[in-house]
Amino acid sequence: MNFAITPSHYLALAAILFVIGAVGALLRRNALVVLMCIEMMLNAANLAFLAYAQALGDARGHALAFFIMAIAAAEAAVGLAIVLSAFRTRQTVNLDEFDTLRDEI
Repeated sequence: MNFAITPSHYLALAAILFVIGAVGALLRRNALVVLMCIEMMLNAANLAFLAYAQALGDARGHALAFFIMAIAAAEAAVGLAIVLSAFRTRQTVNLDEFDTLRDEI
């Protein structure tokens, strides 16, 4: 038997990854896990763009995927810097503890 992988298979996988990422970002309290879930959602969007690019034979989807990867890298760097700075002052990465941005006196 020969099974062909169609763009609908890629889109279904992208939808599953996006839902897993969204549920994780909404339900988790650990800032690092939330950042990983956001990365998963961005990768699901990349997969969807690449599936459409393959189906339509257009290279613009690939260019958009590279742009999203650059944004994801910047988001990871800035997000980790913020989490590290907050950890140094609060000694936790629990999002419930980050109720204000100023230091407690």
